[in-house]
This record gives sequence, structure tokens and C-alpha cells, in this order.
Amino acid sequence: METMLLIYGATGYTGRLIAEEAARAGLDFAVAGRDRSKVEALAERLGVPGRTFALDDPATVREELRGARVLLNVAGPFSATAERLIDACIAEGVHYLDTTAEFATFALAEERSAAAAEAGVMLVPGVGWDVVPSDAVAVHAAGRTKEPVALRVALKVTGGFSRGSVASSAGIADLIGLVRAGGQLVRKADTAPAAFDFGAGPEDCVPVPMGDLITAVHSTGLRDVEVFMRSDGAIPAPGAELPEGPTAAERLEGRYWALAEVTDADGTVVRSIIETPTGYTYTQLSAVEAARRVLAGQHSAGFRTPSSAFGRGFATSIADSKITDL
Repeated sequence: METMLLIYGATGYTGRLIAEEAARAGLDFAVAGRDRSKVEALAERLGVPGRTFALDDPATVREELRGARVLLNVAGPFSATAERLIDACIAEGVHYLDTTAEFATFALAEERSAAAAEAGVMLVPGVGWDVVPSDAVAVHAAGRTKEPVALRVALKVTGGFSRGSVASSAGIADLIGLVRAGGQLVRKADTAPAAFDFGAGPEDCVPVPMGDLITAVHSTGLRDVEVFMRSDGAIPAPGAELPEGPTAAERLEGRYWALAEVTDADGTVVRSIIETPTGYTYTQLSAVEAARRVLAGQHSAGFRTPSSAFGRGFATSIADSKITDL
């Protein structure tokens, strides 16, 4: 296979959006997944190569990656795909990106950092809405203080969710209460909601174990990090009947927000907020832009956060996203 970018999981809801955007951007890419009929249909529609393979056999996965420079993994739940693809990428010298929002995938990429660095491979999980905007606004807010010591991130999302997103959230309840304290991941007994003002008055947000508990440490150097979230749309239970994902019209409606609250050593608190398009639209654009940048040579070996890989301005280069200091 001679191609520059391989999109694995391209036939899923988010995968199709990303593959379509990659085609519009004129990237040299191929689509891949486990279902031959779906892969072939998508490849024919987009006029690109298609590859069909499962992830059960490591040798097969490595063979299928040969010839690619970058892998973009969009196949959730990532608990079932990330480890096998990351290990194959390290073995074959292929840079790895994904659109995960699963804490365990960030932890895995961090753990594989040394092996990736030795192989000259960059690992950047979370090149979608989680965690590109929150990573950027955390870096921005931390830069507004002289001696930042603690960070709280609050996410506000609207609208519906795809089946894949719901499947990926299945294990989140097992990690509720997880925070970063003194640089260590610990369980916090108090899991009560906290109020954050996204611009329309204080709103309760629940604590969630998101990837920022890992990425913010690398991007900002802060050792105390907590993450909260508010959803203005109902989050269905895993296995519930639901559409494949939001419609095109629904993806264009509403906005998403990520707020960073940083406390300085002198007790001063600063807050900054990033406002973006809805998550699926943002992810469609940011994942392709991340892949484009890596293909253009913007990469360094080892585990990287979106901000450390692509710069502080990456998040606000996507659509009409903007950071405001509160």
C-alpha cells in the first residue's frame, strides 16, 4: 500500500466525516476498516484506495500499515483498537493520531512514549474536540499567571451523540472521582458538581475523568488538575436505541465550550474560555488538519499533546473558534 495517510475506522459515523474532509482537503489517503463491503463502498465514493483488515493478528496489522506515514485511528471504542494500532505504528515507524476521548487511551500513549521516541514515531491521541480546545485554553490560561499551581477544566457540550461516542463512554463511570493531585492520579472522595460560568451565569458541571488529566500536565506543567463537564443534551446509556449520529443540520447548530480556571500561587484565579463549533464538526476539521500538518513534516517523536505537537494556535485555527479571557 503506497499512501501517505491511512484512516482506520473510516466507515463509522465520525470516520466518514473525516474521510470526506480529507478528500476535500486533497490529502493523499486511504480508508480502512473491518467491513469489506463498507470500506469498498466508501473508497469508491471518494475515489481513494481501501484496505480491509481486523486487528486480531499483529503481523497483519503491521503489514497493512507499511507504506503509510501517518495513521489516523477513528475506530472506537478505542479500548479495543488503540493498543494494537499504537504498537504496530511504533514497529513500522508510522506516526499515530486518534480522535479518542477515553482516558485509558491517553494513558496508554503516555506509557508508550519512550518506545515511540526511540522509533522516531509521534503519538498524539485526542486530535478531535477532546482534547484540542481544552488543551489549548489550559495552556493559554496558565500563561496569564506568574506561578500557576492548579487547573480546573470545565466542558460544556450541546446536541446529540453518535453511537460510537456512547460506546466509548461505557467505562467512564468506573473512573469517576479521578483527579491529578501533586502530580499523581488519585481518587477524590468528593464528586459533587461544581459551578462554572460559560457566559450565561453559573451552571453545574459534574466531575469527569477526561484526557486532560494527562494532557494538561504535559502541556502546562501543572500537577493539580480536575475536569468537569455539562451536557445540555441527554447522554443515552450504552446500548440504548439511538440514531447513528447527529444530522448535518444538527452539527451546524449550537456551540461547544471549554473553560480553564487556573489558580496562581498567590491565590489569584484567572479564567479563559474557548468557544468552538459543535464537537463532530470540530473533530472533522481538527483531525484532518492535524494529519495534514504531520504529513507536512510537523512532528516530533514520543507522546505529544495537541498543543505541544502543533502549537498554541492550533485549536483556534479550526473554523471560527476563539479564546476569550474572563
